[in-house]
Amino acid sequence: LRVNNRFQSSGPLVTMKCFIAYLLVASAAVEGFIPQLAGGSKASLTPRRSVAEEFGIPCEEDCSIVTFPNLPDTVHPGVCSGQAMIDLLEHAKQNGYAIPAVNCVSSSGINACLEAARKNDAPIIIQFSSGGSQFYAGKGMDNTNYRAAIAGAVSGAFHVRTMAEQYGVPVILHTDHCSKKLLPWVDGLISASERYFKDHGEPLFSSHMIDLSEEPLEENLAICKDYLGRMAKIGLLLEMELGITGGEEDGVDNTDVPLEDLYSKPEEIYQTYEELSSVSPMFTVAAAFGNVHGVYKPGNVKLEPEILNRAQAYICDKLGDAAPENKKPVAFVFHGGSGSDVADIQQGIDYGVIKMNIDTDTQWAYWEGIKDFEDKYHDYLQQQIGNPEGADKPNKKYYDPRECLRAAEVRTVERLEQSYADLKCVNILGLPEMKEPTNLLGPRRGALPV
Repeated sequence: LRVNNRFQSSGPLVTMKCFIAYLLVASAAVEGFIPQLAGGSKASLTPRRSVAEEFGIPCEEDCSIVTFPNLPDTVHPGVCSGQAMIDLLEHAKQNGYAIPAVNCVSSSGINACLEAARKNDAPIIIQFSSGGSQFYAGKGMDNTNYRAAIAGAVSGAFHVRTMAEQYGVPVILHTDHCSKKLLPWVDGLISASERYFKDHGEPLFSSHMIDLSEEPLEENLAICKDYLGRMAKIGLLLEMELGITGGEEDGVDNTDVPLEDLYSKPEEIYQTYEELSSVSPMFTVAAAFGNVHGVYKPGNVKLEPEILNRAQAYICDKLGDAAPENKKPVAFVFHGGSGSDVADIQQGIDYGVIKMNIDTDTQWAYWEGIKDFEDKYHDYLQQQIGNPEGADKPNKKYYDPRECLRAAEVRTVERLEQSYADLKCVNILGLPEMKEPTNLLGPRRGALPV
C-alpha cells in the first residue's frame, strides 16, 4: 500500500493514522467484511479520494489537513457525508453549539461562506434552494422538469467540493425546502448522488430537506420514510419539517397561515422520531416553534424554544432506559433564524438545535457591501472615462465587477462572524488563525483597497 503524499506532508502521527486506516480497509477486503452505512447498504471499500487528488489540484497548508484536533477523526476538510456528517452533528449537540446554514446562489456567496468558516475555525452548512439552484444555472436556461435547478445544484456542489478542501474546513452540503411539487428536483439530485457514490464511495451531497409540512402528517411521514430509505443507503441525511415556518422565502408565502400551525406538538415530534427511526437514524427535524422567514420588528415574532425542550422530555419518557444520556434524542433544525433574539437562539441550542438557517441577514449583508461600495466610489462609477481626478481618467478599476463583489463578500464574512458567535460555533476545529492570503491578483490596473 502507498501512503498518499497528502498524508506524508501532515506529520508522522497523521501519516501513521492514515496508513493504519488503509491497512484496515485492505484487511477488511481480504476477510470479506464490508462495512455498512445506516440503512443497510454496503459502503465502498475505496479509501476516500479528495478532489485535489483526483484532479491534481495543488493542496497545501489548510488543504493538506487530514483530521481536525478537536473533532472526531472521521470529520475531514471538504464535504462531509455519511458517518463523518453524523459525527460532526453529534459533536455539535454534545458540545452545545449549532452550525450556521447559509443559502447560496453564486460561487461568490459560497466563497464568502468558506472564508467565514475558516476565519471562525468552524464548520459550515452550505445549502441551495430550488430557486437558488436555478439561478446558479442561469436564469436564461429553461427549467422544464426542473432541469435548470438540477443542473445548477450539481454545478454548485462541485464548486463546494473543490473549494471546501482548499479552505480546509468541513462542510455539510445541503438543499433547502422541497415541497411536494418540487420532489422531482430532489429526485434528480439523489440520482446524481447515487451515480457519484458508485465511483467515489460517498454521495455528491450531504443531505436534503423535504418539506411536506403543508400536507397531512401521515402523508408527510409516509413520503419521508420512503425517501429516507433510499437516501440512507448511500449516506445521505434527510431533514424534514413539522408545522409551518411563517413568512415568505423563495416564492413560498406562509404569511397568513393559522397561528397554531407555527407551533409543533410533542406528540407529533415523537411520532416523527419513532417512524423515521424505524428506517434509519440519519434524519433531523425542523420543528416549528414560532419560526418566521424574514426579518420583522421586535415583538412581531413569538418564538417558544421551550417547545423543543418539552418534546425532548416527552420522547425520553417514551424511550425509557433507551433514552440517550444527554436527554436529547432529536437533532433539531432552526428555520427562520435571521433577526432572532440571541437568547432564543441559544436556548434552542440548549434543547438540541444543531443547525440554524440564515438567509435574509446574509442577503442583506451581501447587498450592503455593494451599496456601500457604490456610495464610496459613486463619482467613479458613472462613466467609463472621467472622474473627480480628471476628465480623461479611466474608471475601469472601479467598475470591474470583482471590486463590488469582493466588497459584498467582505460584508458577508463580517455578518457571519456575528452568526458564529451567536451560535457558540467558534474555535471548533482547533486550527491556528487563518493566514493572510498572498500573491493576490487584482484587476489589470491594480486592486482597490476594498
